Amino acid sequence: NRRRKKDDNVLEIPSIPNPFPELCCSPFASVLSASLLPKATSRKKQVIKVYSEDDTSKALEVPSDIKARDVCQLLILKNHYIDDHSWTLFEQLTHTGLGRALEDHELVMEVQSNWVMEEENKLYFRKNYAKYEFFKNPLSFFPDHMISFPSETNAAVSQSGILQMFLSSSTYPEIHGYLHAKEQGKKSWKKLYFLLRRSGLYFSTKGTSKEPRHLQFFCEFSNSDMYMSLAGKKISGAPTNYGFCFKPNKSGGTRDLKQLCADDEQSRTCWMTAIRLLKYGMQLYQNYMQPYQGRGGCRPLNITPMRSISENSLVAMDFSGHRSRIIENPTEALSVAVEEGLAWRKRGCLRLNSHGSPIAMSNMGMSIHRSQSWFHHKISREEAQRLILQHGLVDGVFLVRDSQSNPKTFVLSLSHGLKIKHFQIVPLEDDGKLFYTLDDGHTRFTDLIQLVEFYQLNKGVLPCKLKHYCARIAL
Repeated sequence: NRRRKKDDNVLEIPSIPNPFPELCCSPFASVLSASLLPKATSRKKQVIKVYSEDDTSKALEVPSDIKARDVCQLLILKNHYIDDHSWTLFEQLTHTGLGRALEDHELVMEVQSNWVMEEENKLYFRKNYAKYEFFKNPLSFFPDHMISFPSETNAAVSQSGILQMFLSSSTYPEIHGYLHAKEQGKKSWKKLYFLLRRSGLYFSTKGTSKEPRHLQFFCEFSNSDMYMSLAGKKISGAPTNYGFCFKPNKSGGTRDLKQLCADDEQSRTCWMTAIRLLKYGMQLYQNYMQPYQGRGGCRPLNITPMRSISENSLVAMDFSGHRSRIIENPTEALSVAVEEGLAWRKRGCLRLNSHGSPIAMSNMGMSIHRSQSWFHHKISREEAQRLILQHGLVDGVFLVRDSQSNPKTFVLSLSHGLKIKHFQIVPLEDDGKLFYTLDDGHTRFTDLIQLVEFYQLNKGVLPCKLKHYCARIAL
């Protein structure tokens, strides 16, 4: 009776009418209610493998939506590297001999989804000093004979003006010049006059004519990626070593590649840089500016390279007296620096060998350079050029290697003006002592370390100072 009385009391409570009766029977009711709840699902994670220059690798468990820049940041932290904003992920297609540096904003898993399992493609973690170099010095990337501006612009365009035209949606400079194109389904190459416009890449069927009836569409870039040919002469019989191509995102193989070849490195760099700007536009500029955010905001589009804060604040100091003083006379500062260098050499003249006994520094001078990151033991001229090219053809990228033609000498390989130059380092014996020189003995150094340190501070006989060394990093 109590239970029945309790139930009667419950039934006596008036029911509250449903303000949305149509949702009760709607098949979308569960979907709508679920969408109103906060998402508690975690991001999916996948494992990727990243290689270094010495073919060591590291497996990383990363979110499925991770970007190339974030993978680089993760590897920088794990390996305690210095972040100078030049690290990049490099995609290498082993079967076709193609490679490209991933843009910072690209999704790594999306790139890997386009790989074919049998081809064993790889991701490399390496430096690329030329990644955003065109933002700092665009005139060296776009020579006058390859670029045309809209008729309404003035004849003289500043450095910042060139980039603003590339990044603008209304105007776009025209890139033009000759390229070798591989004919579809054939082994032959044909030299044609190409034009790059906002609508895509075209070639002329009649010489250098730019009339619409003589222009034929070659490629557009929204559904394809641009790759550099790493072995074009060997694999596809290219006429030069300066090849690049366009590969559709969902490619069926080499038959879908649209291969091109330039006559020199400057021409190839111009074409590839312009196509990057055409495809990604302001996204590239945002990638370039991102490292500077949080330091007082983004920097303006200032193309002139600026000195670093540390370089601006360096002064010569004299601590020999009771009070320190700034050495303002440049001649006195130079002489003090030379004396300090000689004193440092004398202090380090004796070293302890593995048994604890001192050995002369002169005996170590023959091999002390082997421990340096910029020295590459017994690599060929072609391998040195490939390493510098991978690190970016920026002025000052260098390495030192053994000479193949003369076993007793060394070679300094240096990038300058989008070209790779080689300088022989000759050993010179004087009064029983061994020296190294680049200028026939006018400037002498006791070892290769001293030579590299000197040319990092002074241009000397070289076309530019040594700035960035090529190193085989290990993961």
